Amino acid sequence: MSKRKTMVMDGNEATAHVAYAFSEIAAIYPITPSSPMAEKTDEWSANGRKNLFDQTVTLVEMQSEAGAVGAVHGASEAGVLATTFTASQGLMLMIPTLLRLSGNRLPAVLHVASRTVGTHAMCIFGDHSDVMQCRQTGIAQLCSGSVQECMDLAGVAHLSAIKGSLPFMHFFDGFRTSHELQKIEVLDYEELGSLLDRDAVAAFRARSLNPEHPTLRCTVQNSDIFFQCREANNEYYDALPGIVEDYMAKIGGLTGREYHLFNYYGAPDADRVIVAMGSVSGAIEETVDYLNARGEKVGFVQVHLFRPFSLKHFLAAFPSTVKRVAVLDRCKEMGAGGEPLYQDVCAAFINKADRPEIYGGRYGLGAKDTTPAQIKAVFDNLALAQPKADFSIGIEDDVTHLSLPLGPALDCGGEGTVNCKFWGLGSDGTVGANKNSIKIIGDRTPQYAQAYFEYDAKKSFGLTCSHLRFGKTPIRSSYLVKRADFLACHNQSYLGKYDMVEELKDGGTFLLNCDWKPEELGEKLPARVKRYLAEHDIRFYIIDGLAIAQELGLGNHYNLVLQAAFFSLANIIPTEEAVTYMKEAAEKTYRTKGADVVAKNQAAIDSGIHGVQRIEVPAAWKEAQDAPPVADEDIPAFVRNLLEPINAQKGDSLPVSAFREISDGTMPLGTSAYEKRGIATQIPVWNKELCLQCNRCSFVCPHAVIRPYLLNDEEAKAAPEGFAYCDAKGAAAKGLHYAIQISNLDCTGCGSCANSCIAKEKAIVMKPAREVPYHKEAWEY
Repeated sequence: MSKRKTMVMDGNEATAHVAYAFSEIAAIYPITPSSPMAEKTDEWSANGRKNLFDQTVTLVEMQSEAGAVGAVHGASEAGVLATTFTASQGLMLMIPTLLRLSGNRLPAVLHVASRTVGTHAMCIFGDHSDVMQCRQTGIAQLCSGSVQECMDLAGVAHLSAIKGSLPFMHFFDGFRTSHELQKIEVLDYEELGSLLDRDAVAAFRARSLNPEHPTLRCTVQNSDIFFQCREANNEYYDALPGIVEDYMAKIGGLTGREYHLFNYYGAPDADRVIVAMGSVSGAIEETVDYLNARGEKVGFVQVHLFRPFSLKHFLAAFPSTVKRVAVLDRCKEMGAGGEPLYQDVCAAFINKADRPEIYGGRYGLGAKDTTPAQIKAVFDNLALAQPKADFSIGIEDDVTHLSLPLGPALDCGGEGTVNCKFWGLGSDGTVGANKNSIKIIGDRTPQYAQAYFEYDAKKSFGLTCSHLRFGKTPIRSSYLVKRADFLACHNQSYLGKYDMVEELKDGGTFLLNCDWKPEELGEKLPARVKRYLAEHDIRFYIIDGLAIAQELGLGNHYNLVLQAAFFSLANIIPTEEAVTYMKEAAEKTYRTKGADVVAKNQAAIDSGIHGVQRIEVPAAWKEAQDAPPVADEDIPAFVRNLLEPINAQKGDSLPVSAFREISDGTMPLGTSAYEKRGIATQIPVWNKELCLQCNRCSFVCPHAVIRPYLLNDEEAKAAPEGFAYCDAKGAAAKGLHYAIQISNLDCTGCGSCANSCIAKEKAIVMKPAREVPYHKEAWEY
């Protein structure tokens, strides 16, 4: 890495940093996962940051994505450099105007955090199904495969749009790149400004709509001239690849990183090559290195400029020794003879007498994780006497039998890279703490750092998994951590639901946040967990982060406690340094809330460092026996066969045949009744003597955990033992009985019920979950 300024940021921020420099107007309508680009632009504009034209960017929020791109079109017609940020369905609403932008040859730029387009179901995660819908619009499409590429190639998009007088779409994988934190080099505005063609900017403004030199545009043309007019634009598209290649060379001159329309990586005499674009590039490069080090001859062509697709540059990227090519598309085009990139590759070679055999495959739809083992399967397929011609990876297709067999996991990461994984609960602060950890290590030390965060659709109180990597060399691993050196479980209920400790390497470190005492662990830990800890020499620690936070007056905010515990155990940087950096960050974050709040949070850091307890794993745990399974004949087949594996984070293991009955997106009703997560650390308890029977607690409960009932005498007598009730209040309820039932296993512990209670002495109070027995029969009654 050069002496240029380095920072930890995600793909959205890296892109927005560059887009801000070249834009005068940003017209937005936020949509996940592109929203942070608009948010950063808004923040920087409000704080007076200047672009390359010594202006603050004007941010305009419209009422839809169609309105946003319409504003971009209008601004561009008026000679203003404009941009917008979007994804998925939002991009679909822009398609009609993209055709106008390209037809009018206006240098607007779209930055797209590429995301799945809703079909049988909505999916907020990333693939290329949205950008592929736009390939006929005439907009140039430039793809980045990493956070660093977002920083470097976003500038290429803006510079080339201005020079080439055509609109650009710069896209990158939603979440996998848009939200991945990486330590990268930052291009400063002086450098970017040195590349700007000011004459081209002046020419663009000169041909804008202006009352001083009026023109007529957007006419209606008849069939005698429309065709010729379209063909007259060819020269602009023919010239564009050369313009982009030139700016890539200039960016490379500044950074030392070599970019081309199509970058080749691998053996100079490769016989098998994969063609792909986007974040999968990191996993492919790692696999190429792994296989070539073992005597194979393989390579990878990374596509950067997808439109216009330059046949000349594409063919020049290939070694002459290539015999077989696999093209990986991150989308599914139903009914087509092949996916879009595959079709382009076939077309590129069609007139070549010595053309290689070409095979097409799909990967990563809906952000399905793509690993080196899957990439190896693609290379292995190419080595067969008769390779599978139309294939998929990452799934088991037992219906149409298109998937490739998967071998064992490969360890392809950089030497010395430390892999960490954190299992947290949405809104518990785990993700925020890990972002701080990455910034501390990435910004304060020479080490490289990467962080990626898995969220489920529940968001708050859903499962989060934080995947962190640290190392002395750049980190290319664009996939989830499955073999961890350090693993933390921040919610003790997870141990009975998820197979997490199995992701630890032999001799790894396991930190469990729990309220169990050391002497209780033998009873509380599942047998499979105890066996793994004992058999794989795991260093086991516990901490009660919630108790520490509450003792310090921080309520449920125990994220700093656990962050400090991580630094004390993981040995990424010296603990003393980590404490200093964390306390500085806490002071910066909380100083507006007063010295007392700062002091409490800094005390939480000290407590986290010293609050971890080492647990010596007994050898006897190797013989731990699983409890006999509890059969429940009342569970529907759909719940048992589909919902339970999904809830256990084993959805990746389900074959295609499991989804035949719901492939149109229909789902049976009432399935949430079977999802008993038991994630709450505190549970509401009802006091019938103090209750005013106002039902506010039930009204505000976001998960229908608290339910009031009126019972007659017969129903009250038939209630199971321990079912609490009292006489109902009010004339209309005379002679009836009143009860509140609470489902411990559905509760998230948010406390809204207790906060809403208007009784002078609270009739609903929160108590530690371990102190509140679950009365299953009472709830079901």
